[in-house]
Amino acid sequence: MELQSLKNRFGIIGNSPVLNHALQTAIQVAPTDLTVLINGESGVGKESFSHIIHQLSKRKHNPFIAVNCGAIPEGTIDSELFGHEKGSFTGAHEARKGYFEAVNSGTIFLDEVSELPIGTQARLLRVLESQEYIRVGSSKVLKTDVRVIAATNINLLNKISAGRFREDLYYRLNTVPILVPALRDRKEDIPTLFRRFCIDFAEKYHADPIQLDDNAKQLLVHYTFPGNIRELKNIAEQVSVLSKNKTVTADEFRQFIPVNRQNNLPVPIANSDNQSFMSEREILYKMLFEMKGDLNELKKIVYNAVPGSESSEYQTQEGYSAVQSHEMAKPILIDSNNNVREIQVEESLSLQDKEKEMIIKALKKHRNRRKDAARDLGISDRTLYRKIKEYNIVD
Repeated sequence: MELQSLKNRFGIIGNSPVLNHALQTAIQVAPTDLTVLINGESGVGKESFSHIIHQLSKRKHNPFIAVNCGAIPEGTIDSELFGHEKGSFTGAHEARKGYFEAVNSGTIFLDEVSELPIGTQARLLRVLESQEYIRVGSSKVLKTDVRVIAATNINLLNKISAGRFREDLYYRLNTVPILVPALRDRKEDIPTLFRRFCIDFAEKYHADPIQLDDNAKQLLVHYTFPGNIRELKNIAEQVSVLSKNKTVTADEFRQFIPVNRQNNLPVPIANSDNQSFMSEREILYKMLFEMKGDLNELKKIVYNAVPGSESSEYQTQEGYSAVQSHEMAKPILIDSNNNVREIQVEESLSLQDKEKEMIIKALKKHRNRRKDAARDLGISDRTLYRKIKEYNIVD
């Protein structure tokens, strides 16, 4: 099946390489009975991939059911998946089929599979290995022919290390992995998705679709969208309903971006023809060069102040007086004729050392208020927290 016809059929919008790769993998694995594990953040559309795989498989005319494992209480999930016998527990007034029995010969999609209790994981593993299961309260072994597609928004290997997910089950589920990219990893698709949502909402509310000016589009594309497509759709609906003008400016668009997320937006460089944006590393280099210039100015001030300025002075073997300025890290030497010579001290050129030094200075300047320090450094709160931990900086 061609990729574009697949997108048209299932309403997939976008043409980024990472999205196309995920779709191509789904197309290839669909005709088989292999178990698929769909990885991706919340809101990226993992369930859409499960529908694609089912509809392109030989089971497409048989039942399909999506189960949110995180929404079912731990005490009842075994009954939901595998069924139970009458009287097997309080409230079991009659026997009940589970999902694996109800969708026999079809497909079951287990969303948030990481939330399954350990006991249920063992039961699921048996289904995957031998197509057998037992109802709750029964001793009779039942057979099922169900294809399992699972999805998770967390790293299962971390849960395995923590002892909260079975390693053998992970490898059974992960026969064919599909990674659905986050929206921030397919930025070229954001304007197209936003425009599609705005057109849909305009039709829904019988109004003309809104448009973004160039600066507003820059904000849209460079926003991180932690809620992915779901958040983008919400913002598109808010702008469509609440914007005062049909052409939305950057200032107006900022009102629809959550306040606690706006600091993650990059800062535009003034007088830039292409409205490019500085990365965190570029900002860091810029600040380092500015610091170097400040140090040179400070050095000149100290030189001009000698010998009248306050300093720590001591005699050297060469007949010089060594002066350590209170405001400088480098000492200077003064001979009997008041000639100045700087002691050459090897300076660390490590970018990491400079970065750590700047973070410490920013924290001191803002009295350990991390949010203010992050804003001053031109980085996000999350990046600052990570750097503090990485450099073992004590507030």
